[in-house]
Amino acid sequence: MPKKAESGETTADLLAYLFGPGNHEEHIDPHLVAAWTPGLPCPARNPDRITLSDLALLLDAPVEALRGPKPAEHVWHISVRNDPTDRTLSDAEWATVAAEMVHAASIAPHGDTHACRWVAVRHADDHIHIVATLARQDGRPPRIRGDIPRMHTAARAFEAAWGLTPMSPLDRTARRAPVTGEREKAARRGLPEAARESLQRTVREAAARATGTTDFLTRLRDAGLRVREHHDENGALDGYAVALPGDRADRNTRPVWFSGRTLAYDLSLPRIRERFHPAIAPADLTRTRIREAATLLARAGRAEGAGDVAALGDLLVVVAATSPTVVRDQVRAAAAAFEQASRAPGARTLHGTARAHFKAAARALDHAPRAARGGGAPAVLTLLIALVEAIEAATAWHRAQQHHAQARAAAQAAALLREAATLTGTPPRASRTAPRTTWVTPAAERGPAPAAPVTRVPPRPHTGPHPTPGPRPTPGPGPTPGPGPTPGPGPTPGPGRSR
Repeated sequence: MPKKAESGETTADLLAYLFGPGNHEEHIDPHLVAAWTPGLPCPARNPDRITLSDLALLLDAPVEALRGPKPAEHVWHISVRNDPTDRTLSDAEWATVAAEMVHAASIAPHGDTHACRWVAVRHADDHIHIVATLARQDGRPPRIRGDIPRMHTAARAFEAAWGLTPMSPLDRTARRAPVTGEREKAARRGLPEAARESLQRTVREAAARATGTTDFLTRLRDAGLRVREHHDENGALDGYAVALPGDRADRNTRPVWFSGRTLAYDLSLPRIRERFHPAIAPADLTRTRIREAATLLARAGRAEGAGDVAALGDLLVVVAATSPTVVRDQVRAAAAAFEQASRAPGARTLHGTARAHFKAAARALDHAPRAARGGGAPAVLTLLIALVEAIEAATAWHRAQQHHAQARAAAQAAALLREAATLTGTPPRASRTAPRTTWVTPAAERGPAPAAPVTRVPPRPHTGPHPTPGPRPTPGPGPTPGPGPTPGPGPTPGPGRSR
C-alpha cells in the first residue's frame, strides 16, 4: 500500500535516516533496490564509490539547476508496504514495484529520460521507501496531483498478479488526521489535541445545525473561531477558512488557516451547502421520525442512501451537543465514530427519502427548550434505541454497497450508543414479540445482494408486577447475553413498543 511519509527538511537528512539504524534500531541492511539510472552504486554497500552526501547531491542537482524559484518542499517521499501475511518479496520484485509507482505518480514515466530523479531504499522485509526530488531534468516541474490514488491502482494490479493480500479500496472518506508537526505543536502548547481536530469538531457541529450559509458562518464565529470568507470575481461567496485563536505560524506573525476542504472531505462550502434543508417546523415525535427514517434507509438504493446517511451523521452531531450529561461523552464518541459512515464514496445524491425525517428530528432537538431536551431517563433511552435502529440500518446499507470502512464505523457508533443506553438508569424494555430486525433490500440494479440481518437493538424485559432486567447485548453480530443493568428507583417501565 503506497502511503505519503515524512519528507525531512532536506534530501540529505532523509537519506541519513533511511540508511541509518532507525529510531529504535529497527532498520536492517539498508540498501538501494532501484534508482532513476541503472547501475547506480549503493552508498551502504559501495561506500568507496559513492557516499550518502554524493547521492543527495545527485538527487538535488535538477533542483539546484532551476533558473526560477525553487519549490518550497522539493523532497517527495512515500513508503510502499505489503501485508504481514504476504510472502517476502525479492529486491528485484521491489525494484519492479518502485519503477511502477514513480511511473503512476508521474515522477518518472516509463521511457521519459528527462524525468525526476529518484531512489528506492529497502531496510526491512515488508516495505520500501521511494525518495524523489520535485524538479525534472529538463527544468519543468512534475505534475503529481492525484499521485496517491494512481499508485493505489497500480498496487492493486500487483496484488492480483502476485497473489498478495488486497488492501482496502481508497474511497477518500477517511478523516484528515493531523500531521506530526501539528501534533508536536499541540504538545508544546500543552493542548489535548491538534488545532485541526478542534476545528473539525467545531465546524462539523456548526454545519449540522445550520440552516443556510449565513447561519453556518455565524455559528462558526459564535463558537470563537476566526473566519475568513473567499469570494469569486462576482462577489459571491465560494469558500471559507477558519483558524483557532492563538494558533499562529511564522514566529507568531500570522494565523494558521484551514480551508473547509483541508479539514475533511465533506466540510468544503459546496459540500456543506448540499446538506442544508428547507426550514422544518419543530416536531414533537422526534423518535418516531427517526424510526420511520430508519425504515426508509433500509429500502434506499445505492445513490439515494448517501443523502440519508449524511443527514443521520448530522443528527448524531446535534444529539451529542444536546444530550444530558450522563450520556454526553458516549454520544459524542458515537457521533465521532459515525463520521466516516456519513460520507458515502463515489457518485451520490443527497436527496434520500429518509433525509427529511432525520433533518426534522435534528431541528426539533436543536430548537427544543433546554429543560425539555432530556425528558427524563425513559425518554433518553427511547431516543438512543431509535438512533441505534437508524445506525443499524445505515450499517446494513453500507454493507450492501460494499462500503467496508463505513460499515465498520457505523457498527462502532451503534456499540457506543448501546453503552450510553446502559447509563440512563432505566433498563431497556423487552418486546413480547420477536426482536426487530433491519433488512436492506436494494432496488433492482442498485447494488449487490442484500446483507445478512443486522444485530437487534437492546432487548427490553417483559413487563409485569416485578419487571426483571433484560440481557445486555454486546456490540457486533451475534451478541452473547450477559447480566443487564440493575434497575434504579423510578417508575415502572410501561408496555413495550408495538410493532
